[in-house]
Amino acid sequence: MDIITRLTMLRRAGLPFKSVISMMGVACILTGALIVYLVGQAGTTQAVLSLTSTKFHDVGNLMSEQMGRVLEPVQATLRQLSFDPLTTDTQVDERLARAFVLIEELKANPLVTALYVGHASGDFFLARRLDASDAQRRFLPPADAVYLIQSMSHPAGGAPLGEFIFYDAQLDLLERRPQPDYAFDPRIRPWYQAAVQAPGVPALSPPYVFFTTQQIGLTLSQTSRSGGAVIGVDVTLSDLASYLGKLKLTPGTELALLGPDNQVLAYPDMSRVLIPGGDTFDFRKIDDLGAPSLLHLVNTPQGGSDAQDFEAAGQRWLGMTLPIATWKNQGVRLLMSAPYQELTQDISQMQRRTLLYIVIAVLAFLPLGWWGGNLIGRSLGRLTQRTQAIRSFDFKAHAHAGPVSVVREVAELSRDMDAMADTINCFLAISQHLATETDMSRMLQAVLHEVVHATQCVSGAVYLYQDGSMQRSALEGEHCARLPSQFRYVAAQAPRVAAQAGAPRLEQVDLELRDRSGQLQGLLVLAHQGMATHADDGFSVFMAQLSGMLAISIETRQLIDAQKSLLDGVIRLMADAVDAKSPYTGGHCQRVPELALLLADQMNRETAGPYSGFCMDAAQRYEFYLGAWLHDCGKVTSPEHIIDKGTKLETIYNRIHEVRMRFEVLWRDAEIAHRDRLLAGQPVDASTATLQARHRELSDDFAYVAQCNIGGEVLADAAVERIERIGAQGWVRHFDNRLGLAIGELRQLEATQPDVPAMPVMEPLLSNRPEHAIAWGTDKPPVEKHDPANHYGFDMQLPPHRQNMGELHNLSIRRGTLTAEDRFRINDHVVQTYIMLRNLPWPQNLAKVPEIAATHHERLDGNGYPRRLSASELTTADRIMTLADVFEALTAADRPYKEPKRLSESLRIMALMCKDNHLDVALFRYFLQSDIWRVFAQRHMHPSQIDTVDIAALEALLPA
Repeated sequence: MDIITRLTMLRRAGLPFKSVISMMGVACILTGALIVYLVGQAGTTQAVLSLTSTKFHDVGNLMSEQMGRVLEPVQATLRQLSFDPLTTDTQVDERLARAFVLIEELKANPLVTALYVGHASGDFFLARRLDASDAQRRFLPPADAVYLIQSMSHPAGGAPLGEFIFYDAQLDLLERRPQPDYAFDPRIRPWYQAAVQAPGVPALSPPYVFFTTQQIGLTLSQTSRSGGAVIGVDVTLSDLASYLGKLKLTPGTELALLGPDNQVLAYPDMSRVLIPGGDTFDFRKIDDLGAPSLLHLVNTPQGGSDAQDFEAAGQRWLGMTLPIATWKNQGVRLLMSAPYQELTQDISQMQRRTLLYIVIAVLAFLPLGWWGGNLIGRSLGRLTQRTQAIRSFDFKAHAHAGPVSVVREVAELSRDMDAMADTINCFLAISQHLATETDMSRMLQAVLHEVVHATQCVSGAVYLYQDGSMQRSALEGEHCARLPSQFRYVAAQAPRVAAQAGAPRLEQVDLELRDRSGQLQGLLVLAHQGMATHADDGFSVFMAQLSGMLAISIETRQLIDAQKSLLDGVIRLMADAVDAKSPYTGGHCQRVPELALLLADQMNRETAGPYSGFCMDAAQRYEFYLGAWLHDCGKVTSPEHIIDKGTKLETIYNRIHEVRMRFEVLWRDAEIAHRDRLLAGQPVDASTATLQARHRELSDDFAYVAQCNIGGEVLADAAVERIERIGAQGWVRHFDNRLGLAIGELRQLEATQPDVPAMPVMEPLLSNRPEHAIAWGTDKPPVEKHDPANHYGFDMQLPPHRQNMGELHNLSIRRGTLTAEDRFRINDHVVQTYIMLRNLPWPQNLAKVPEIAATHHERLDGNGYPRRLSASELTTADRIMTLADVFEALTAADRPYKEPKRLSESLRIMALMCKDNHLDVALFRYFLQSDIWRVFAQRHMHPSQIDTVDIAALEALLPA
């Protein structure tokens, strides 16, 4: 077997746990050693960086202090001279009288090379020491001259006068030498302008090379107290370069003082800095100095207070740039860099020794780490069976009881895993109860049992908040059983149970149950023995989260119950509205659900007989309950004048009155004809007999028409012929029938009778006028089987017209008072019921509500409506609804259009309907035998309707 195959098998099988632990131990030791070394390296680098940064800052501070020691005496001199009369003297002799003041200052401070005063008039007065050879050559003083006074004055009305005045060491005048070409205006000099811009404050110039002495120095200037003059002092910085050389950290350290234009103002080797230029010198720029480390600092701005770590000229450097406080406003700064190798020379030797010690320690601990790793690995390996059980979703802790290791931590881990498995098992049970249990009380009891067990408590109770009081809904254990079942909740705390003698003391925890909006839902009370785990903050957090989950579940259940109650209320409201809409339906919508549920519940309890297999659980019963209450909701769309139609000629009003008025007209016409005959000379007796015969004929004809209008009998063909004969009689109309009509009526009349006849016009007594027949138009409902717009499976026959108000057509109705059009509008309520309910977003458990509500007019023979369902398509629930609807309609005593039927007569009609294959025979037989009809009759029927019922005779009418 080759090495590649071995590696592949090893990768698939995995390494033994003890080997992994051992290797991890060894790896940890090696990693620890490496980390120690790297941290030491990083720490060394950081330490060097930090130490060097500190030293660089010290160098900057020393430089600033050195400049302070140089400038402080000079600033004191400036303040003193600002009060001297020299600043206000206007004559040269007066100024020479005060020249000793300036010379004394030159004697006192060897760093001061010149003191001078510039006046606002342009006069200038300067005192200088002549100890520099360059100054001697420039001014060509007398032999013993030590001090020089340079004066520039502007006499009144004369030309400017310049002169050099020489003194010896004893301040004796040696020579006054006129200088005609000495043209110097102090007012345009930078030191003068800087002082004028900040009166009373010393102005400091950046270092520069003095023109006279070729020395590096600076100028301090300040306005006099009077403000009419500016005093200036030139200070030499000849020792600045040598002082920088003394501040080097290592032999290779580079330091330079840089001006604002990157000119090198000071450097330990000034010969590399000064550039000769005729009679003077200039500063070399840092780019030309030949110091790459300092050039890097110039090109890379300082990013913080620490030194920069960078590479320059193939060498690692640490460097820093610091401003000099003395020239902060002039942009003068100090550049410092030192080779990293020189800074860490001693530390590198120490690091090598440290690395040697680490290698020795690692070699000594490797075998120990391997042995310890194997020991822990074997102990943890024995715990694998527990983790595999949990991985296999086996959370029964007792199946893996017993110690697995002598190592205390591993043994504790084993017990904790068992406890974890037990807790997971409890949480799975809690989740199952919360998700599946619909009954609030059972859900709370089951969840409380699991919570008490999972939290290692001994007792618990759940209270629900209602009307300011807590009502106990679930109980677990004896301790909480001693709590009151109800109490006023005002102190945010449940009552406490007094400790019993000899019983262990129990701690009680009260957790409020609040919903998502913060409303109080109830209280969870737990009692525990005060274990260490219960005192931990994690237990409090865990219980708060658990109580929150329980509160949300309670809120959800209550919300579901509230929505269910609201839905029930809306459905009852719909049924009450349908019943209240017309007295012709009475309490039908309320009584049918009651009867249907009485029958369904009785059948559901059967354990023998034809309906022993009938089963309707709580969800199915609620679905049936909703369907029963909504079975006539479509009647809200049915026209009232059709539902309430008690006579054949009734529309919005009973048109028999209109017909009677026509008879009244004919009656009057007969009387007029009688009078006409008398006027014509006909015998009175003969004319009177004719009148009386005509009156009798009219009375009989109207009585017959009025009787037919009631619709209480079945009309034969002879009756229909008589109605047509009566209607054929003519009467004269003298008024236009288009007057006083609503827009819709007028349009209907004009569409069917466009020509207006001349008045008067002869019309039949009863007629089917064209305007009586109202076409469907665009309102044709899609209920025919082959209508493409029929999406609900309806199978109904549409009448020819939407409405037919023809007088002969309505009076010729063979049975009842409804035409085919009226009957369709009545039956359409089932269509509307089905459409309305199908368009509602019913949940899955209520999906059959539309079917239950809209199938109670179907027949077993398939001739029902609206879908002409066959017997095989009708469920038991559908047949129960049909039977309940028919029985209630037959026995109802609150219908104004019919006399209430007796109980026996109603049941006999239903038996005949079974014979006609309208109702289910087996269900009707069970209905008779169950005595439910009797219970319903005692509740809702008038006592006069309840008579003796012969069950045997009724069953004899049923088909076998």
